[in-house]
Amino acid sequence: MEEGMGESMTRVCPPNLRYEQQPQHTAGTIKKIRLENFMCHENFEMEFGNAVNFVLGQNGSGKSAILTALCVAFGSRAKKTDRANHLKDLIKKGCSNAVIHVEIQNEGEDAFKPEIYGDVIIVERRISVSANSIILKDHQGKRVGYRIADLREMVEHFNIDVDNPCVIMSQDKSREFLHSGNDKDKFKFFYKATLLQQVNDLLENISKEIGVAHGIVKDLEGSIKPVEKELKELQDKIKAMEHIEQMSVDIQKLKKKLAWSWVYDVDKNLQAQSAKIDKLKSRIPACQAKIDQQLNDIVRLKEGISEKKDAIAIMMEEYTQLNQIITDQNQPLSLARKEALELEHDCNSKTSKVQKMLQRLKKLEQEVQDLHEQHVKNTQAEKSDLEEKLKGLQHEVHTAELDWGRLKEEETKLMNNINLQNEEIKTIVYKIRGHENNCNEISKQIREYEQKQGNKNLLDAKKWAATVEHAIGGLLNSFIVTDHKDFLLLKQLAKEANYRNLQIIIYDFSIPRLKIPQHMLPETNHPSTLSLLQSENHTVINVLVDLGNVERQVLVKDYDTGKVVAFNQRPRNLKEIYTADGKKMFYRGGVETTLPLKGKGPGRLCSSFEDYIKDLRSKASDEQNAANEGKSRKRQAEIKLRELESNLTSVKRHCENVGRSLSSKKLALEEAMHQHAAENSSIPSSSVEELDVEITEFKKKLEEEQILLEALRQRKDEASGKAKDLKVKFDKLRGSAEDKFTVIEKAGNQCRKIESELELAEQGKAHYENLMENKVLPAIKKAEEEYQELTKMREEYAKKASIICPENEINDCDSLEGCDMKTPDQISAELKELSQKVEHECRRHSEPIADLRMLYEKKQRKIMKRQKVYKALRQKLDACQRALEIRGKKFKSNATRLKQQLSWKFNDHLRKKGISGLIKVNYEENTLSIEVQMPQDASNRAVRDTRGLSGGERSFSTLCFALALHEMSESPFRAMDEFDVFMDAVSRKISLETLVDFCVAQGSQWLFITPHDTSTVKPGPKVKKMQMLAPRS
Repeated sequence: MEEGMGESMTRVCPPNLRYEQQPQHTAGTIKKIRLENFMCHENFEMEFGNAVNFVLGQNGSGKSAILTALCVAFGSRAKKTDRANHLKDLIKKGCSNAVIHVEIQNEGEDAFKPEIYGDVIIVERRISVSANSIILKDHQGKRVGYRIADLREMVEHFNIDVDNPCVIMSQDKSREFLHSGNDKDKFKFFYKATLLQQVNDLLENISKEIGVAHGIVKDLEGSIKPVEKELKELQDKIKAMEHIEQMSVDIQKLKKKLAWSWVYDVDKNLQAQSAKIDKLKSRIPACQAKIDQQLNDIVRLKEGISEKKDAIAIMMEEYTQLNQIITDQNQPLSLARKEALELEHDCNSKTSKVQKMLQRLKKLEQEVQDLHEQHVKNTQAEKSDLEEKLKGLQHEVHTAELDWGRLKEEETKLMNNINLQNEEIKTIVYKIRGHENNCNEISKQIREYEQKQGNKNLLDAKKWAATVEHAIGGLLNSFIVTDHKDFLLLKQLAKEANYRNLQIIIYDFSIPRLKIPQHMLPETNHPSTLSLLQSENHTVINVLVDLGNVERQVLVKDYDTGKVVAFNQRPRNLKEIYTADGKKMFYRGGVETTLPLKGKGPGRLCSSFEDYIKDLRSKASDEQNAANEGKSRKRQAEIKLRELESNLTSVKRHCENVGRSLSSKKLALEEAMHQHAAENSSIPSSSVEELDVEITEFKKKLEEEQILLEALRQRKDEASGKAKDLKVKFDKLRGSAEDKFTVIEKAGNQCRKIESELELAEQGKAHYENLMENKVLPAIKKAEEEYQELTKMREEYAKKASIICPENEINDCDSLEGCDMKTPDQISAELKELSQKVEHECRRHSEPIADLRMLYEKKQRKIMKRQKVYKALRQKLDACQRALEIRGKKFKSNATRLKQQLSWKFNDHLRKKGISGLIKVNYEENTLSIEVQMPQDASNRAVRDTRGLSGGERSFSTLCFALALHEMSESPFRAMDEFDVFMDAVSRKISLETLVDFCVAQGSQWLFITPHDTSTVKPGPKVKKMQMLAPRS
């Protein structure tokens, strides 16, 4: 397989044409090097060809010293050669100085200053223990330059960068590059070899310099700010002087305005006084109308009270009659129930008696048959027993009749007691429900007060809670928002919650708590609503002040005190008086008004509801105890009722048993009497006839008893129906009585309400009559006297103002806006303040305004010139910044293209050995990775780490990477030391052929140093081989 690869490479570039295809390029190539006392060389000289040069020799023969000498000759530092820390360390041991002599070709189009140096440039570097020097000579050996800048200029002209591994790859760099598997090290090698590192450093330095220039321009622009400040101060002075001139004109106009303002002020007072008189006079009919209205209300209310009292009297009479009817109906109902029960019992007894008579009839018929047999068997002793038995039966019948009568009386008494007990239970249930309802209402109030315990707006004194709540009014139910957006949002939420009557106030929450001056508060020692309120939220207090005027609401303890403060003292800034006993008092337009406050209780603003809650809990406990006591009484009454019902049931059952026993005993007695009579009969035939007669009579009696039974049943049904009808009628009467009582109670409440309204109407009538006599008429008289005084004052002021200026001149003073709305005191204060300002400004600005304007124009021209210069500098810097950004973009674009080009060229070189590969460069992470696909790998798996290859394969792939970089860079000569390390014979052969073909094709000078066999490379016009002497032992 290796032979096949070698043949294919030979076909690509035949040997006889391989080294004769490219022209020679001589400018910048190394012609000769000479070393004296440098490293291991005492006196060494070597000439190089213009194309490919192979330096061969054993290890230690000084091959690598040649590359070190070239690096030092072209300006590299000792540390970068990796051979010494200082240049003096490169001097041969035992010597004091060293010389490096390098001759460079300087022919062709790229020659460096050929008119000075000629066709050869000599670089001579002398190194001593204490110093070192650089000398540049021409082709004749004449010194031309000796500065490091001259050397750097020549090196940059030929693009000789000895620090670039693509120009000179030393032995250490070659070994490090071939062995390194670090992607970041490969990236650094690539970045430096392609000069991207150099370009990037240049762009960063330029960016820093532009930033420094921006700072300098900014400092320059800042240096003119003091001048701008002076210019602004001059402008302010000019404006101040112009303002002084205008104020002087305004002072003259104000003086004229002041003269006539006194007249106009009196005119306003006259208009106000005239309006006041008209208003006071208009109050006479209004006050009289109020008095008439109160009189009409008093008459109407008295009539209403009379009608209500008559109606109540009638209803009370009807209610009494209903109660009497109920009482009368209760006795017939009890009798009807008793009669129904007695008839039921008689019916049951009669039914039992009929059944026994039927049984007796059957027995008589059987006795007729058995009479003869019985007559024979009877003895005298039996007759005696029968008589004794008869007497016993008679005694038992008599005793049973007495018991049955006693039980009947007991049953009637128990029924009456049961009826009375039922009525008592109903009364107890009605009372229990009343107590429970009262307890529930009190519990509801307790819960409401407990919920109010968490209020933030609290009062110091709980006695004022209800009063302050009435004073604030509907504002307590308001919501406060900060803007219209929140207003709409809250309104929408209220609409969704089906709450329509929502009061929303828009107020600025950022306003601090208002501080009210003392002169704006009521002049009284009584507390105001604001002084009692406490709140952590300043906005709440501000809203109550702005919208509720709580600072002007005064609180007093009772009506008499409020009357003195509101109507007699009438302090300034007072709006309303609220009393603790529920009165609102105010004085408006000469009218004294007193209104009652509705509602009672602690309210929502009380700081503590504990006392109210305690009282309510006590009342609730009393109501609950009363309800529990009623329930206990009800249980006792129910137990007693059950005992009565049980006794009644027992008595009825006992009565029925006694009745049945009495009936059976009567039948037994009759049977015994018949038997006794039969036995006393002399002949059986007569006894049989008697029995037949008895049977016939017995049948008649039976029919009569059945007829009586049917009559009893009919009477029982009628009695039950009658009792039921009486019960319905009784319940209806009792319901009517209850409804009537409710109506009477409601009418009583209405009557009391009308009486309260009547009392208020009489108070209102007395109030308005007192107002008419003591307030309205005296106020009108006083206002007319004041109007006459103002009229005289107006004539005097107009006469004095006409002396100062005519009135028509005042109408022409349009420049003083707002003076028409000001009082004379305000105009006088403004005139005084304006005069003081003019005097003060004149002391401050004594310079003439013309000089100030000239100085201002001069400084303005100066600063505008400097601003123009700085602006031009700023524009140039901005242009440089844009150019830098464009070059930065181009740099990134070129870096991307170089990355692609490197991968393509690397793959082209690998194909010569049948290998494929790829190079991935990541500029963000600063990594370069190499992927190689070996031809003998059947899995087609790419090797991403070159350390996974054999030594020869890794060296060859790295060589292909280096050649790809060489192909992308430019330099007049290149050097590589021990490039074929770790290669086997086949890889070395292919690598040498690849190197020679590449070097010849590129056309620059190449210097290869190797200790290995290069017999496969034949010398020729383009290839030169040089053998180093073996090292001395």
